[in-house]
Amino acid sequence: MKLDIAVLSGDGIGPEVTAQAIKALEAIAHNFDHSFIFKEGLVGAIAIDKTGNPLPDETLELCVQTDAVLFGAIGAPKYDNDPSAAVRPEQGLLKLRKELGLYANIRPVKAYPTLIDKSPLKREIIEGTDISIYRELTGGIYFGKKELSDDGNIASDLCEYSREEIERIAHLAFKAAQKRRKKLTLVDKANVLESSRLWRKVVTEIATAYSDVTLDFLFVDNAAMQMILNPSQFDVILTENMFGDIISDEASVIGGSIGLLASASIGNTCCMFEPIHGSYPQATGKGIANPIAAILSAAMLLEHFNLLGEANAIRDAVEKALELNLTTSDLNPSNPLTTEKVGDFIADYILNPEDSNINFENIHVGQSTII
Repeated sequence: MKLDIAVLSGDGIGPEVTAQAIKALEAIAHNFDHSFIFKEGLVGAIAIDKTGNPLPDETLELCVQTDAVLFGAIGAPKYDNDPSAAVRPEQGLLKLRKELGLYANIRPVKAYPTLIDKSPLKREIIEGTDISIYRELTGGIYFGKKELSDDGNIASDLCEYSREEIERIAHLAFKAAQKRRKKLTLVDKANVLESSRLWRKVVTEIATAYSDVTLDFLFVDNAAMQMILNPSQFDVILTENMFGDIISDEASVIGGSIGLLASASIGNTCCMFEPIHGSYPQATGKGIANPIAAILSAAMLLEHFNLLGEANAIRDAVEKALELNLTTSDLNPSNPLTTEKVGDFIADYILNPEDSNINFENIHVGQSTII
């Protein structure tokens, strides 16, 4: 298969972790006889600095013309610490999602057996956790009408959803549940919000077409609590934009590091894949950023194009790295590998899963060379 992939590395650690995802994809292309063409584009703070625009027209056109987008991270302290800035890196990401019609954000959350003791939650609570969160991405309060009174003392943000916006992501979530453990939980605030009552009405209607999937409901405050008390109860979670933003970030602590969490943003014609972590500017250039989330995002890209064996090859390599504790300092503070060396190991394992065994011992004791 030939795929043209737009690479939007962005800011901070974005370029470092994205480089490792590309390395894994190149190993896959070599082993499975694919052709992946990578084309760079500017986004975020670096784009503002160079063009004055967080999402230049050239970048948007690149994303439209390619098969998929591999995204890094955006954000820089000079914008993060200046709430009055008129142009901000985040505007580029929000516009990109809207312009590409990326209405479904999919975030897998898994408790890896080898990392359970690194989670801040108890083993008996998180063991067996395997969740797929479907977050609506282009509607709701983030995109609703915003108003500020003339005196600057009253502000409002409109949370608005249409039946069509709810239906299209609900069908995706139900289909995903059919391939998993056949349970879907709608997270809303239907006891208070009219928009949530519409969500519940529409999702309940759609559920009749998926009789093999059990549908239940949780108010978002209870869902946030249950995510900590008993996360393994969840299979597929479906929710609106802001609730999904909060719930998925809360879920990120389960695995022991936010550096493990990948995501896919899907539309009718476009798709984008990115780690959920931020730009982590304090770590830029230090080689300490965990690239696994970016690498797993590349696996989700392959899976989207039905390259299931290829996606599993990446996941197997990641599992081996975690099993052998060949990770960055967030997961292995006593004997860490650099960002680049973690990427090297994963690519090497994809290319030579059997021959790589000869390198495990040396790598494990801190050798920097991977043959």
